[in-house]
Amino acid sequence: MVTVPDRRSANRLPGPGIARPSPSFVRRMRSGGAGESRRQRHLLIAGVVALSLLLVLQVLLADRARLARDPGWRPLLTTLCGVLRCSLPAWREPAALTLLARDVRPDPAAPTQLLVSATFRNDARWAQGWPNLRLTLSDIDGRPVGTRTFAPADYLGDADRGSTLAAGQSAEVRLVLREPEGHAVSFAFDFI
Repeated sequence: MVTVPDRRSANRLPGPGIARPSPSFVRRMRSGGAGESRRQRHLLIAGVVALSLLLVLQVLLADRARLARDPGWRPLLTTLCGVLRCSLPAWREPAALTLLARDVRPDPAAPTQLLVSATFRNDARWAQGWPNLRLTLSDIDGRPVGTRTFAPADYLGDADRGSTLAAGQSAEVRLVLREPEGHAVSFAFDFI
């Protein structure tokens, strides 16, 4: 009688006496041991985490000027730049500047000049750069007869007051201007 081999038996593992080659990843695990494999895995995970943190730090530093304008990111970036000794642009929030006093008068010594004074305070949470100050003079009908924007260099002059106005700090501005044509009866200050 002739026996036909069963197809299912061809897929079975060889018996205990017959060696079958194993895949390379299994041979590496057997030769290195489980402890070395675990150690390599932990080193790999630690390396990935370290490189990910470095990438996040690099993105924060590269985009710090834009992120520093956001009040949510500003404290983190201030701390980070304090540690890494990098610089952040000054906070800019003109709406947080409060005008405390203002005055425009004719100069008694020169009738064609005006004496302008203003006192303002930084109510922002952080120090901010000195603002541009816009003065608008208007006639009796409310039409502007003269407008001028003063940069910090125009109203600070030679006084060294630092590059920023600290949170809660007040500043006084005094200017002498030539009176514009037309009869100005009112004035307005704006921070821009």
